[in-house]
Amino acid sequence: MRLSTATVLERFNASRPDEVEALLLGCCASARWARRLAAHRPYPDVDALLAAADEASYDLTAEDLSEALAGETAPHPHPHTEPQPGTLAAHTALRAAQAAYESRFGHAFVICLDDWAPAERLDQTLAGLRVRLGNEPEEERAVAADELRRVARGRLARLAAG
Repeated sequence: MRLSTATVLERFNASRPDEVEALLLGCCASARWARRLAAHRPYPDVDALLAAADEASYDLTAEDLSEALAGETAPHPHPHTEPQPGTLAAHTALRAAQAAYESRFGHAFVICLDDWAPAERLDQTLAGLRVRLGNEPEEERAVAADELRRVARGRLARLAAG
């Protein structure tokens, strides 16, 4: 389902629950999260939708979080470009750090890069990986859950913007 910008929220509110759930699963791969947001329609405005998404994210069970994390892939700071000259070593380090993270924690590294300029995302991703690889598994699960909430919120906001 593709939403037009003029009536994004209206079409979101009026669409069939299964269509909305499928759309929402692209924002967060937790079926419970998607069902909950779809079931609480209609939303009067985008802010209400985003607030509901945050609340649903905070209410994820351990199983819901595992499901959502399983649906994520490690971020690539520049998803539509090839590494530029001089950044090949950084991209190699990124792949190695992501592999170490997945081996240690059992899921893809999740980080919200929405507040960073594209030129800063590689450095922020590497810095985040370095810091978070030192976390204990329980602590990292809480950090990953918060980053997942921020990522899902950003995806939903972009979806609502058309």
